[in-house]
Amino acid sequence: MKRTRRYFSQAFKGEAVRQLEDGKQSAAVVARALGIDASVLRRWRDEIETQQGAARDRTSGRLTPGDQEELRRLRRENAVLREEREILKKATAFFAREAP
Repeated sequence: MKRTRRYFSQAFKGEAVRQLEDGKQSAAVVARALGIDASVLRRWRDEIETQQGAARDRTSGRLTPGDQEELRRLRRENAVLREEREILKKATAFFAREAP
């Protein structure tokens, strides 16, 4: 039997997380009342916190995790390009001395 995937609106997710963050009930109780799994509710909470944290990071000047990863990738690429440039400079100097 094939299961159909359920989709929830952002408003529903936000309300579910708000109920969880009220602290009056555990994640399991809130999830059971909404007809979802507790792990789904926790994942929604983490996603919303990440989104809100990313917005705060942009205003505070700190890098988001995605920006940090891109910065690391660009720094690695930059190091490789610098090394390649140095090799080409040395090769040019070597062949310049060999030319008649």
